[in-house]
Amino acid sequence: MSSPGEEPPSIFAPDGEPLQYFIETYGCQMNVSDSEIVASILEGAGFARAPSLEDADVILSNTCAVRDNAEQKVLSRIKYYGHLKGKKHRAAGRPVVAVLGCMAERLKTQLLEESKAVDIVVGPDAYRDLPSLIGLIRGGHSSAAVSVQLSAEETYADVAPVRLSEGRPDAFVSIMRGCNNMCSFCIVPFTRGRERSREVGSIVDECQRLVEEQGVRELVLLGQNVNSFHDKATASTAAAWAPDQGYETAPGFGNTFKARGGDGVRFAELLHHVAEAVPEARVRFTSPHPKDFPLPLLQLIAETPNICSSLHLPAQSGSTAVLSRMKRNYTREAYLELAERVRDTIPGVTISTDMISGFCGETEQDHEDTLDLMRRVGFEQAFMFHYSLRDRTHAARHLDDDVPQDTKLRRLREVIDTFLAGQAASNSAQVGTRQLVLVEGPSRRSSETARALQGRTDCNRRIVFPEAMVAPDMATQQSGVPPPVTSLRAADLIGAHSGNVSPHDLFGPDVLKAWGDDAVELKPGDFAVVDVVGCAGKTLIGVPVTRTTISEFSMRA
Repeated sequence: MSSPGEEPPSIFAPDGEPLQYFIETYGCQMNVSDSEIVASILEGAGFARAPSLEDADVILSNTCAVRDNAEQKVLSRIKYYGHLKGKKHRAAGRPVVAVLGCMAERLKTQLLEESKAVDIVVGPDAYRDLPSLIGLIRGGHSSAAVSVQLSAEETYADVAPVRLSEGRPDAFVSIMRGCNNMCSFCIVPFTRGRERSREVGSIVDECQRLVEEQGVRELVLLGQNVNSFHDKATASTAAAWAPDQGYETAPGFGNTFKARGGDGVRFAELLHHVAEAVPEARVRFTSPHPKDFPLPLLQLIAETPNICSSLHLPAQSGSTAVLSRMKRNYTREAYLELAERVRDTIPGVTISTDMISGFCGETEQDHEDTLDLMRRVGFEQAFMFHYSLRDRTHAARHLDDDVPQDTKLRRLREVIDTFLAGQAASNSAQVGTRQLVLVEGPSRRSSETARALQGRTDCNRRIVFPEAMVAPDMATQQSGVPPPVTSLRAADLIGAHSGNVSPHDLFGPDVLKAWGDDAVELKPGDFAVVDVVGCAGKTLIGVPVTRTTISEFSMRA
């Protein structure tokens, strides 16, 4: 990006060492994935990762614009970046500050005009420009730089992300970008652009590398509307996943945009290919739209052991009138029928959702309809917010944000209370079940005197269990005697679902030792069989039994 005759912008510090970068990420899983793409682009250009924010030559804030509260957090943080710029001596080089992502796309040059701390503004489709833009600023060729052009093709399919959360057994894989749905409350189509999907081969290759080379045991496929995936460049090889090469929504759901026909690979077939390529790794996906759950997709999930039985079905409201104003293209009745079909098709499935309280024109009856829908579906997880007007959206242009703030907050509190009551009942029903758990690592409150691990079940429930020596495999466990609960007070465990007892108060200093010389110690990335013996709030409490694999558990469970 330098002019003819000029030296190219330098990405090195005055002492010849590579410039160091530090990324702070806000918002959804897609932003986490994007930060790993940015890290790959920078390191490919010669940058190095800084050990801390204060050590960085380049500070990058990857931002979210979905709600006002998220933006306010970033704006507050930018003030601290400005403090660091003022604190660092000019000879040492003040850090370059770049704002990335959805907030950059929404506010553009306004960020530069309102904050002297910001040097660079880059939207989600322009991350490849970052090394050159940073070089321009560092070299004094420009005082500010903006690159926010949205792309109809960019998917970063050729960029191998740098994992920033090292040591975790899970990883994100972005399979498509953008959204075509144009829900009236949502700014994502304006900050992320229109839908475009990666080619199937590049996705499967990335998944295999993560599992085989980096030891990942859970893959999370990502997209703004992940289950609308459509790779038009790859021929479908399984007509069952794409009947008549057409586009099929869930019954009772419609589209804002024209239904997409044509050849290619759609989401169910992609999911099948990924699951088949990594049979001993779990596969999840988010964030979907409920319209894109045709029956073949649900059947595939039910029949495939390593595709997780946890689905996100964002309802947003339980009122047909509000859903219409939101431009969601389904009714309350269609949503309830889908939820029932999901539970009938996938045994033991958990359903999570998004809910917005206080959307434009929402009445008390609309609110009661939402509470009723939540009780009927019985969501196991939920992300709940009060409505926050976003400019450029249909709601901002054509609807009145007429629900008072105190009413929004009161309704949100009632939505949360309704959800928590249902979640408690659902978790209590898990007591006495046997679960396949991916061990994530020490529990947040683990200590030397109460050593505990935590993990996630197939259905995405958090479970805490004592660090223990367990049977090396299910065959050994089933041929032996049940492990003694020597370090646990069984009565307390079974009664812990009252929520009055912390899981960590139940684990003594000893560990379970039942298998003699054959015993193994669980570690992050292991799959374990865990018996659920209680729950405390949203956390299950378990007793570990044995180490296992997905295929072994599915055969013997």
